[in-house]
Amino acid sequence: MYNEHRCHSGKMHGHFGTGAGKFSRHFGGPFAHHKHAMFNHGFRKVPANIEETESNFVIELFAPALLKENLKVVTKDDVLTISYQPKEEADAGKKYSRREYSNGTFERAFNLNGKVLVENISARYADGILKVTLPKNPETNTPEKDILVD
Repeated sequence: MYNEHRCHSGKMHGHFGTGAGKFSRHFGGPFAHHKHAMFNHGFRKVPANIEETESNFVIELFAPALLKENLKVVTKDDVLTISYQPKEEADAGKKYSRREYSNGTFERAFNLNGKVLVENISARYADGILKVTLPKNPETNTPEKDILVD
């Protein structure tokens, strides 16, 4: 299982890290005139940790101060999508002199690669962390095997 960064259109991003310098395309470059609305209209990056245990993958998204009823966790075509869409903009009409966080819209997608029992996925939101537990599919998750090198 691995993280797959997708646009709202479902297309994969490519060409990250290419260009003149290590970060030149990340800051201002490709996002300044990106054709997908998510880069210019309130979409934000929500950090995630993925832990692997003996029987599960556990995704933890750091997303404080959200309303549970606006969170959506969906699987389709072997992709888990986690999104948040606030019903109303809570900050409408407020004027900020500095703003370092928001509780706006986000979306993250994770390719499951057939390694998860989709019907047994569970999710819980508490203390600003969305925890999604994905039980491993025993048929596709084989333990690692050491191979002797001669």
